[in-house]
Amino acid sequence: QVQLVESGGGLVQAGGSLRLSCAASGRTFITTAMGWFRQAPGKEREFVSAITWSGDRSYYADSVKGRFTISRDNAKKVVYLQMSSLRPEDTAVYYCAARPPLLFYTTQPTDYRAWGQGTQVTVSS
Repeated sequence: QVQLVESGGGLVQAGGSLRLSCAASGRTFITTAMGWFRQAPGKEREFVSAITWSGDRSYYADSVKGRFTISRDNAKKVVYLQMSSLRPEDTAVYYCAARPPLLFYTTQPTDYRAWGQGTQVTVSS
């Protein structure tokens, strides 16, 4: 079972940047597709980005495409989300999540079996 811990959230002005990290434990990490989701107050959890277990392919929500970059370091068991050109509408709690091993990534939260506790990102205007 993969366990996940996010870090790197905070308060930033519009146009600024943040890098989120998701540290994983467990032997199956290197065969696990990973995703980032976010949830704003009063809204449903939404897909942000995902990456294959090898890191060779990634996918982004239209709302973050060109501004966010997902990456992973399997040796360190960490997944990153580099966020640039942040907007107030990016304000949310950001969660990383793990698919079951050897399965491709998806955009549906219910397809992910392990979740971190979340990290708050607040973008001021």
